[in-house]
Amino acid sequence: MKSRQHAARVAGVLYLLLIVTAAFSLTYIPSAFIVPGDAAATAQKIVSSQMLYRIGIVIDLAANIIFVFLVVALYELLKDVNKRHAVLMLALALVQVPMAFGMMLFQSAPLILLSGADYLSVFDKPQLEALAMGFLRLRDQGIQAVMALWGLWLLPFGLLVFRSGFIPRIIGVLLIVTCFAYLAVSLTYLLFPAYGLIANQLMTLPFAAGVLSIMLWLLIKGARPEPSEDQPSESGNRVAVDV
Repeated sequence: MKSRQHAARVAGVLYLLLIVTAAFSLTYIPSAFIVPGDAAATAQKIVSSQMLYRIGIVIDLAANIIFVFLVVALYELLKDVNKRHAVLMLALALVQVPMAFGMMLFQSAPLILLSGADYLSVFDKPQLEALAMGFLRLRDQGIQAVMALWGLWLLPFGLLVFRSGFIPRIIGVLLIVTCFAYLAVSLTYLLFPAYGLIANQLMTLPFAAGVLSIMLWLLIKGARPEPSEDQPSESGNRVAVDV
């Protein structure tokens, strides 16, 4: 029981770190640097604040590393509930990592294109700025695609939580709802990009409900205690008294 409680608390801490780092990487950095439709202004912001931009890349790297440790911790916590579902959860989560590192390369590309290196002199400045903007758009497109996997791994995770017995079932239900919310937003971005932002805003509550509920429960409550095997239960005590 102590080992399970410890695993739950570790997973809760890792989940908190993931939420903080991912929020910074996915929301603050794009809003601070990308000027929609203006490649020159975007390039100017990156060049003038390179250190902050590089910090964003490092935090993105940290978020992906934390995610790996989080999923392993959740696997250790939930593998005894259903091994097949736990392995599926692990696989759907870890397959996202190489995709995330690929998107980090897209994010790093503007630093190279805007570096002023001699071998780039064959390109005009507007061309380099446009290329830098294009790589940032590729990263954004990649995030919209990988968002489907952000949802899919929550399905076996939610089922495991629902069946665990030591985490409230309602949290498992919320995780499953969050899974389909991510899928809906990803497909909307890919098929109907003009409505992607609207779908994202509509799904803010399901996103927050599922992710924050499991994070807070693991961090604050951990795992519900169960009677120790080497201690008699209340019913066993009553039988002993009756005898």
